[in-house]
Amino acid sequence: MDISGLTTAEADARRRAGESNVAVSGTSRTYATILRTNVFSFYNSILFAIGITLLALGRYNDALISVGLGLVNAVISATQEIRAKRKLDGLQLLDRAVVVVVRDGADVEVLPVDVVRGDVVLVRPGDQVVVDGPLLDGTRVEIDESLLTGESDPVAKAPGDELRSGSLCVSGAGRMLARDVGTASYAGRLTLEARRVTTDKTPLQRRIEFVVRLVMALTVLMSGAILAQAAIEGISLLRVVQTTAVLSGLVPYGLFFLIAVAYTAGAARIAGRGALVQQVNAVESVSNVDVVCTDKTGTLTTGTLVLEEVEPVGGATGAEAALGDFAHSVADANLTTAALAAALPGTARPVHDEVPFTSALRWSGITTDDGTWVLGAPDALAPHLADPAALDAAVAERAARGLRVLLLARADDLRDGDGRAALGRLEAVAIIVLADELRPEVTGSIARFRAAGVALKVLSGDDPRTVAALAVQAGLDAGEPVTGRDLDDLDDPALDALVARTTVFGRVAPEQKERIVASLRRHGHYVAMIGDGVNDARALKGAQVGVAMRSGSAVTRDVADIVLVDDSFAALLPAQAEGRKIINGIAISMYVFLARVATQGVVILAVTMLGLGFPYSPTQVGLTLLTVGVPTLFLTFWARPEPPDENLLGNLARFVVPAAVITAGFGTVVYTVLYQSVLNGLSTGRTPEFVIDAFEGYTGLTYGTDADFVEAAATIAGQTGLSTFVTLASFGLILLLRPPARLFSAWTRPTGDRRPAVLVAVLVVAFGFVLFVPALSDYFGLTGPARPVFTTVLPALLTWFVVLSLAYRFRVLDRLLGLDALPRSQQTHS
Repeated sequence: MDISGLTTAEADARRRAGESNVAVSGTSRTYATILRTNVFSFYNSILFAIGITLLALGRYNDALISVGLGLVNAVISATQEIRAKRKLDGLQLLDRAVVVVVRDGADVEVLPVDVVRGDVVLVRPGDQVVVDGPLLDGTRVEIDESLLTGESDPVAKAPGDELRSGSLCVSGAGRMLARDVGTASYAGRLTLEARRVTTDKTPLQRRIEFVVRLVMALTVLMSGAILAQAAIEGISLLRVVQTTAVLSGLVPYGLFFLIAVAYTAGAARIAGRGALVQQVNAVESVSNVDVVCTDKTGTLTTGTLVLEEVEPVGGATGAEAALGDFAHSVADANLTTAALAAALPGTARPVHDEVPFTSALRWSGITTDDGTWVLGAPDALAPHLADPAALDAAVAERAARGLRVLLLARADDLRDGDGRAALGRLEAVAIIVLADELRPEVTGSIARFRAAGVALKVLSGDDPRTVAALAVQAGLDAGEPVTGRDLDDLDDPALDALVARTTVFGRVAPEQKERIVASLRRHGHYVAMIGDGVNDARALKGAQVGVAMRSGSAVTRDVADIVLVDDSFAALLPAQAEGRKIINGIAISMYVFLARVATQGVVILAVTMLGLGFPYSPTQVGLTLLTVGVPTLFLTFWARPEPPDENLLGNLARFVVPAAVITAGFGTVVYTVLYQSVLNGLSTGRTPEFVIDAFEGYTGLTYGTDADFVEAAATIAGQTGLSTFVTLASFGLILLLRPPARLFSAWTRPTGDRRPAVLVAVLVVAFGFVLFVPALSDYFGLTGPARPVFTTVLPALLTWFVVLSLAYRFRVLDRLLGLDALPRSQQTHS
């Protein structure tokens, strides 16, 4: 076997040929691509087009609003993606420590990136394997592959066995051949997969995007029809500008901004409960989870062992004392002896000889003044016992429960005549039983998840019997555990059937975890994956919600959507509740947004068809701050953590259509009455002088001189009445959505929450300031308070409330429009 390695010239040639162990490059999406796709998305492109048009027509304030909101939306989404890209680009499974290779027949220290294909690499205790390839030579080489596979026990390697990059040498030494380097190595492929950009849109995001696109399409069609009619009638350029500005306001772009604010506030609240949100939509996404897949070590368990039982064998005495002395005396402690030392008192005896534990031997031993003691796996010690069959039943019973069983025995010696570790005759002293320690909050958390209808599945690299026993302790029905080998030959349909009926999977590789997650997603489940090791990274990327432990590997933390900062499984429960609050809050906001958009759209169509001018000016659209902006902000934060409404779109239609049709109908009547009364009054020539002076101030035109004075005066009077009615009706819709008393419970049951009623009272007062403070009424393009406005609006408002309440209570419009066939939420009035 050639272990002389390469020459320096050969290594340089291979480096130039691209055969070096270079780090995996960054993600495929560049910063320019991220900015371009976020700034010029479908939604933003429409806003920018509207903004440019308004800018060209001199409507600078309206243009600023349109373009500004588009830019805010782009900045929020681009910043989030750039932050994720930086984390993903920084992922490296391999450390930066130097490695030793054979060059020109001598040992040379080089950086991992300078290793080339064909190099002979030295592997020593504590070294990380940085390339893939076979072990060429070595003695007692043991490799810890837990970072890759999740298996905690080191694996003994013999010459010819495969070593994989990312694993760690824990004992022995040898040389390996660098066969696969860079992106061709296991660590390179795993890192590249972890860096894959995966962004799942949540169900709520998809619904909102659908609604916004639908509104945009309807707005474009309506705009074309209205502007075409305006062109035929030959209206002024100013009217075209006003119409364009108002129609652009129909797009509910505030929903995106509201989502960003709600997600950010929710993430801040969840952080205080132990869950750090790294992907902003995970705040909402976690509330949709119905299956949680979790690793065992580090997630369900603390990673430490607990002594369960010490059972003397054959009447032996002093077993616990001997075991305690053994655990306190060993120089080369491991997890097992550390657990024994913590559980048992003992005295550190002077050690004359010691054989440390290795996975090849599967036992360890010491010689002290009190004799020679051996601790190891029962099957490894059985050949040296006088009657091994006597222990079979006791060992099998405990092993079947998934517990770790060891045997303490007396020995004559620990070595053979050549000084190598070897056992002679043994005398069994005690059976030792250990168990993995469950995290204290796991059992209660699993019970609450199951009560909420969330299923749990355990995916571990450990022995499936051990995993199943821990699952039972945690409160799961483990059923029949499945090993990773059982999955290899299954096609997707067979895998889906197996995954559906199985709770515990043991000895599963990273690729198999990923397949299990993909299988659950194919069946319509919303999956969260919890893990702490690199072996979990691919499954975390494949799940809708990836959750990492803070104490886990850096790679896993960086690819996760949520990091549990206190390593507490229980932190997902408040995160789920917070997500549900956000979903319900934004859903309520959609009712308010869409009711306003639909009402305004129907009014525009009705008034335009009647030929009574245009019912809104761009400044009057600013009243949506009171009717939509402020209410939705508070309603979102006051929402309750109830299960999401699965029939959201159907219930939106059921609420919005009657609200829009009835509100727009009454609003059109109010507009028409006031428009015609002013038009007729000014046309007769008997209008009081002070009224004419007031309208000249409102319109900027002169009575008797400007031909369009009468129409302009009639229009602003109608607009004032319409804006007053629609604004007050919008406040009434809030009370119908969140009724504080039975009077308002036509749509849904009373909530018992008085805060929405207080909010409405404050909004009414604020709108009163708009009407009665001249500076504010002028700013919003309204007339001052006038008796005809109130004598028209208030009776219409009372009648509107009665008609809409009856329509909701008896589902009149539902039946007329066929909405009664749509699925109905249990929260709505029945």
